[in-house]
Amino acid sequence: MNRRDLLTAAALAGALPAWAQPVGSMTLPEMDLHDPFIVTDTASKTYWLFTKNNPAVSGKQALGVMAYRSRDLKHWTKPELVFRLPSGTWANDGCWAPEVHHWRDRWYLFVTVHNESLPLAEPSPVPGQRTYRRSTVLAVATQLGGPFALLRDGDPVVSKELMALDGTLYVDPAGKPWMVFAHEWLQLRVGAFAAVPLDDELRAIGPHRELFRGDASPAARPQQGQGIIVTDGPQLYRTADGSLHMLWSSWGDDGYFQTLSRSRSGDLFGPWEHLPVWLGKGSGHGMLFRTLDDTRMLVVHRPFKNARGKLYDVREHADGFELLRQRVDLDLDAHPLAARQEGRGRQSTPD
Repeated sequence: MNRRDLLTAAALAGALPAWAQPVGSMTLPEMDLHDPFIVTDTASKTYWLFTKNNPAVSGKQALGVMAYRSRDLKHWTKPELVFRLPSGTWANDGCWAPEVHHWRDRWYLFVTVHNESLPLAEPSPVPGQRTYRRSTVLAVATQLGGPFALLRDGDPVVSKELMALDGTLYVDPAGKPWMVFAHEWLQLRVGAFAAVPLDDELRAIGPHRELFRGDASPAARPQQGQGIIVTDGPQLYRTADGSLHMLWSSWGDDGYFQTLSRSRSGDLFGPWEHLPVWLGKGSGHGMLFRTLDDTRMLVVHRPFKNARGKLYDVREHADGFELLRQRVDLDLDAHPLAARQEGRGRQSTPD
């Protein structure tokens, strides 16, 4: 079979070999993104970076999710629209924090949407603020690159009376799925993280349970003089000693930051201990991923506004993670930021 026939067969199968994947010309300083989520496809040797659609970049006028692709984490393709929120659903804004997870032979997109014109019955405890519908919804595809189809007409995973955002998939040691999410400060004043059990179709099958509130971390600082504590972007990882680690973001002394909490028991419901700040000065909403070389890396966005992706090497230990150096050879950041501390309690390695 010649190369053309191979490409045709691969295209029909929904996957292209590594040598057929496009080599991108964009670099991270050029790429508009917020809340980046990277999936490493080992079969095609391709990285997929998912973020909210920006029509000026993707060329598609849609409220949805776009994806950049790369073979080396330095050169990226022009993004393609992989999900479009259908018209006529309850939501009319958002598409924040897209995450793509493989579950039961399909790919599931978790994405946060909202509608400010749909008020909730419970008023906000924060003066001058109000509550409205905001939640994580799911879409599904048979392939990593979509297209993703909205599930259950956009019904929120949790109760529509909850202001929930940044939902992520967590599978417990028994193989049972959960959605962990941030319970919005607009509804609580002090934001929290919570979890809801799911069935095999990723429907909620029980009430949500709180894990901890943002003020449990000594690094989080009240905002706007109103005692507001922000909780964003939970991601969960287990290390060799069985402990469970949550990567998450809040606001501190020098702005948006990335930090870790750890459940030494390995149980989702803790007890949780809260570790030092990893990255500050506008760094946040990141995630850990494995490279094609099977090493750990962290991707975050920085600054909070007009965000761009930043990459860091991470060393995984039996009981935690050590943040090493920023990979300026890949993200081409003209103003690199060293980690102040790493989550295992030692000073990190400087750039």
